[in-house]
Amino acid sequence: MYNYKIIFLILVIFFINACSKDKIKESQINQKNLDLQVLEAYQEGLESLESGDVLFAAKKFNEAEILFPQSTWAPKSALMAAYAYYSQDYYIDAIAELDRFIKIYPYDKNLDYAYYLLGTSYYEQIVNEEKDLQSMMEAKKNFLIVANKYPKTEYALDAKFKLDLIDQILASKEMYIGRYYFDKKKWIASINRFLNVINNYNETIYTEEALYRLVEMYYILGLEAESKKYAQLLGYNYNSSEWYKKSYKLFNASYKEKETVIKNDKNKILQKVKSLFN
Repeated sequence: MYNYKIIFLILVIFFINACSKDKIKESQINQKNLDLQVLEAYQEGLESLESGDVLFAAKKFNEAEILFPQSTWAPKSALMAAYAYYSQDYYIDAIAELDRFIKIYPYDKNLDYAYYLLGTSYYEQIVNEEKDLQSMMEAKKNFLIVANKYPKTEYALDAKFKLDLIDQILASKEMYIGRYYFDKKKWIASINRFLNVINNYNETIYTEEALYRLVEMYYILGLEAESKKYAQLLGYNYNSSEWYKKSYKLFNASYKEKETVIKNDKNKILQKVKSLFN
């Protein structure tokens, strides 16, 4: 009886091992089939993208991601779906895919590219600074992330270039509104606009004029100390500019006469030089 029990136990163990091997083998086959399906979907996406069928390409990339969400192909497929939309100017769809990518794969190695492409998708929609202000601010936000978090990447240089262009546009808008308020004699509103240019867009071409406008307005309002403060700032940074000369004239009524005298002296010297060759 004891021998029968041993034989039965051996048979049970053998049967369990055999089943376990079959399951492992079946699992490996399923895994292999799944990998092949993912690769096929991804390859179809690439081929469709190259042929210009971006909607089908995005669909296949999404399919590849869904088939095997734990694989390394998943984030790559999601990013390719976003690029497929971007490549044919489907910016809204590209933005939706990229927002989802950043949320689902916050530690992916291609996160720098995702932020860059997201910023570019907003940037490409800027046509008019008045109508597209939201796109401009979103583009700036994402380019700043690229420039600050990934400064050594290949995308950082272009992100900084686009940031400069955006700041020029935003500063231009502030200057336009500031001048409008100035013409309407709404001094406080105008001052705030020009201060915004100095504080937030001080590397743009509009900084000199913004400083001069503050000199001019504070002088008109009788706040001479404030006016002189901005005149000194203008002179320190842009002492050879036309805007500084204009601010200097506000405090020096005789400046124009001195300038004329200097020009006359130059004319005399020129005439003297010419006479030497006659």
